[in-house]
Amino acid sequence: MHKKDLIHYRMPAEWEPHKATWFSWPHNLTDWPGKMSAVQKVYAELVYKLAAVEEVCILVNSGIHEARARKYLGQVRADLANISFHHLQTNRSWIRDYGPTFVSDNRTKRKSKRIIRFSFNGWARYPAHKKDNSVPLKLADRLNLKMISAKWKNSPLVLEGGSIDVNGFGTLITTEECLLDQKTQPRNPGITKIEIEKLFGKYLGITHVIWLSRGIEGDDTHGHVDDICRFVDRQTLVLAMETNSSDVNAAILAENMERLKHVRLEDGSSPTIVTLPMPKPVYFKKWRLPASYANFYIANKTVLVPIFDDPADRKALGVLSELFHTRDIIGIHAVDLLVGLGGLHCITLQEPV
Repeated sequence: MHKKDLIHYRMPAEWEPHKATWFSWPHNLTDWPGKMSAVQKVYAELVYKLAAVEEVCILVNSGIHEARARKYLGQVRADLANISFHHLQTNRSWIRDYGPTFVSDNRTKRKSKRIIRFSFNGWARYPAHKKDNSVPLKLADRLNLKMISAKWKNSPLVLEGGSIDVNGFGTLITTEECLLDQKTQPRNPGITKIEIEKLFGKYLGITHVIWLSRGIEGDDTHGHVDDICRFVDRQTLVLAMETNSSDVNAAILAENMERLKHVRLEDGSSPTIVTLPMPKPVYFKKWRLPASYANFYIANKTVLVPIFDDPADRKALGVLSELFHTRDIIGIHAVDLLVGLGGLHCITLQEPV
């Protein structure tokens, strides 16, 4: 993006103050075969932890689903006074990817909150996604927020929230595998890197994009960055690294590390890079699952981190404790959740103040 271009919007970083965290209560049995009760218990634990530090908003498909959610939340004694339910039908529960992207409008004195609506096409993989795709539009109406529909060449711009991460000052990180691939799971067929970068500038206020190569094995989103590399402050990135050279992820993550050694942030400085361990491979039947400690969620006073009954759990929690001095680091057992091929970050969505 050229300096002469006007920046209308800014996407806040995840660690900036939240008004609320949004969830979509799980209901699709095909996502977690034989695990739905266990997964709802994980959701209840997450909501319990978050409701203690910020408002929690939960999408439910029906009154029956709300009653079910209340049952599980009651079992963990979650603070229901800080939890609201919104009856809005969805196909699946990965709200990070299809939910609204909240930005601030720099053209107003109070920097009004807006919703950027990116189109969702089921990760260019699953046909049932129309209800999910309508969520930003319906929430903009309910929250009385102005919505801007992102477009490319007069067509809706497809983008999932888990495919990007920002530092709040103009730098965004993503992967070529997810956004540029034109064969396996193409989001915007024919789009170029330059065109994507210009659109990031237009809709998110991004002036600099860091491109990694690929995501980890088992990730059916085809390269989401929130499983491999995350900003933890304006200048610091955590990068998942695999030390077992025989693991397929070792070469993938090593290549991403090489790229990070040569990148710059929006101010021209080099980022600080901190490595996170990878857990041992996690499988469900014969399928490898995308287990990663990088799929953590930053809340107002806590950081919720997936753990896997792995010896590396303690090391990962320790690394993040050193980086988040003012927040409590809380491990959440996430193996059952992972059966749906997603993690803590995938099922949460921050709404900034």
